Amino acid sequence: MQNQVKISVKNLVEFLLRSGSLDNRFGGINRADEGARIHRKLQKAGGEGYQAEVFLSYTAEHHGITYQVEGRADGILTNEEGIVIDEIKTTLVPLERIAEDFNHAHWGQAMCYAYFYGVQHQQEKITVQLRYYHVDTDQIKVFRRIFMLEELQRFYFDLLDQYEKWAQLQQGWLAVRQQSIQELKFPFSSYRAGQRQLAAAVYRTIAADGMLFCQAPTGIGKTMSTLFPAIKAMGEDKTERIFYLTAKTITRQVAEDALLRMRENGLRLKTITLTAKDKICFLEERNCNPEACPYADGYYHRVNDALYDLLEHEEAMTRQTIALYAETHKVCPFELALDASLWCDAIVGDYNYLFDPVVYLKRFFSGKKEKIVFLIDEAHNLVDRSRSMYSALLSKAQILEAKRLVGKENKRVYQALGKVNAEMLSMRKQCEELGQKGITQKEFPKELVHLLHQFIHCMEEWMERHRGESMVQEVLQCYFDARFFLKITELYDDHYLTYIAVQGSEVRVKLLCMDPSALLRQAMERGSSSILFSATFSPLDYFASVLGGDETSKKYALPSPFDAQNLGVFIAGGISTKYNDREKSLRPIADMLYAMMREKRGNYMAYFPSYRYMNDVYEVFRTVYPQVRTLLQSSGMGEVEREQFLEQFDTADSESLLGFCVLGGVYAEGVDLQGDRLIGTAIIGVGLPQINVEQNILRDYYDQVNGMGFSYAYQFPGMNKVQQAAGRVIRGESERGVVLLIDSRFTTSSYRALFPPHWQHAQYVRNREELCEKLREFW
Repeated sequence: MQNQVKISVKNLVEFLLRSGSLDNRFGGINRADEGARIHRKLQKAGGEGYQAEVFLSYTAEHHGITYQVEGRADGILTNEEGIVIDEIKTTLVPLERIAEDFNHAHWGQAMCYAYFYGVQHQQEKITVQLRYYHVDTDQIKVFRRIFMLEELQRFYFDLLDQYEKWAQLQQGWLAVRQQSIQELKFPFSSYRAGQRQLAAAVYRTIAADGMLFCQAPTGIGKTMSTLFPAIKAMGEDKTERIFYLTAKTITRQVAEDALLRMRENGLRLKTITLTAKDKICFLEERNCNPEACPYADGYYHRVNDALYDLLEHEEAMTRQTIALYAETHKVCPFELALDASLWCDAIVGDYNYLFDPVVYLKRFFSGKKEKIVFLIDEAHNLVDRSRSMYSALLSKAQILEAKRLVGKENKRVYQALGKVNAEMLSMRKQCEELGQKGITQKEFPKELVHLLHQFIHCMEEWMERHRGESMVQEVLQCYFDARFFLKITELYDDHYLTYIAVQGSEVRVKLLCMDPSALLRQAMERGSSSILFSATFSPLDYFASVLGGDETSKKYALPSPFDAQNLGVFIAGGISTKYNDREKSLRPIADMLYAMMREKRGNYMAYFPSYRYMNDVYEVFRTVYPQVRTLLQSSGMGEVEREQFLEQFDTADSESLLGFCVLGGVYAEGVDLQGDRLIGTAIIGVGLPQINVEQNILRDYYDQVNGMGFSYAYQFPGMNKVQQAAGRVIRGESERGVVLLIDSRFTTSSYRALFPPHWQHAQYVRNREELCEKLREFW
């Protein structure tokens, strides 16, 4: 509604009354769950006249703007003295350091609730109570103030006066944005094949507050086909905000480009691309405290000026834009971006900002649920990413090293680490008694968890006593890893297994997330609709099941927009690439690669399941065919080296080029070699993940769940890599290219069933002569 602002009490007060500096020396402690538990405990102890979590809302017009401000008071106590508004704050700061004016925002929240309650219940006088609860000592410090209603009224409307320029900025912007969206046309002269269908499916899903899993092959234009309908839905008030989430920097750039094209067609939209703290930090060595960083020192005194300047003058807030304003106003660029994101219509960033259990953007998702749409690009990557995000590892070597570095002079921390180490020793002994190098169990190790809590308690006590002092990085990392381990135990259920592995003196305890689907769905329920899409999302039922889908989720598979006859798919099924056959496969693979290149000059890539296998074939190929220009991917290539590698794939050179790459690596996905820059790929093997204990644990888990353990742990992820690598060929309507699949397993029905529709015309070749003949016909 025009000229109406809806905001929570917490957001209003903290935004206007925050002050001081950024300081991570006592940060990184995620006590949200513990804080909620403590709140419930204190509220329960409030007695008969105590009401907990009382929702209060107040709507009033002020200077032509209607403000609807709401929130939940922790408690309201009615006794013989009158009404008491109770505000509970949990803290790790020693209570002797907390004075009555420790934090003005804490008083501000309670005073707003007191005013709302006073107006609604005609109370002339109200008591406000702040209770600080120390989470480690269970001590409580209480402050009380009595306010007259007129005093609370002056305070509240003074807040609105301070907020007025922000409200006007917001209201003016919304009017401009909505009009531009309503007038926005599709930014191309026509839709590509499949593009209109995808856009319509996305729009319908957003309108229905649903979930969609969509396989949209290369060439459809997934980014525009998802962003455009989401923006149009925003113009019809079907969503309030858009998150475009992806795993890679290059796909974030594609989203920025799509938004730019729509801006060129009249769109007015405030967008921001969030960049990782390590990448955007101005310091050579990131150290977020006021003594080490001038951008952290006094941040909250300067940030609102920086924010207003940024919002008033910019709509596309890229990494470079944020850095410019942060430098101008001498504020932290990472925190400025997060603060600015709250005022933006669309946010582009990594999966972490929604799904990571520690670093997700709580500022968006801790209050009342918004109508947010999540556009999740290249969502096949989310399977492994989420299993990693929701798993935790602790090693005995790390604990022992932290204990050594802490030293005996820090007695309590030293002893706490000693007890953790002793418990891990007992785990090692348990494995040895069973004659095994590793054991799995359904429950997390309760005694280890108990001892980690003690270590955390001692560490935080020490950190508070020595606030401002530097700490050895390894000790700090051990502390953070232990806290994360404990965080994962809070998520631990029957979708988890614990794996205890022993190798020599080392013990590694890992909480393994087998099935992340429930956690992913829970994260996506922070918004109203989710669109998960990828060029390689097959089989759709598998991806929907592991990425949080249910019986209400829609699944949609679009055909390739390109003429299938432009892609030659050939299967060299006479070569086995299974581990035991690899030695004898080297020369036949080298011959097939040469045959693939012989019929047409151009650039080719060959993808291998491992660096070792790739290097072995490379050596044979270089020996037998020294005249062919080749490139070899190496492990640990830096950004410059990777760019130089891709620069070799141009069309100006008169020689053919064959790049040797690793399947699933940086050149197998997200690389866009358009035109004649790549005319053929060979894929050696069916892409199975490396066989190891954890992958076998995953296989056994799904064998018990649905009888499809091998498919879920190995076959489906492997074929996804194969399809991703094959997708590097043919990026446009007029392009032609070939895909050569080398492995006997590609001839079996279980693998052929996983071929995408535009591979159904694949042809078998028995030898290199037959491949040359068929390629001659194709070209």
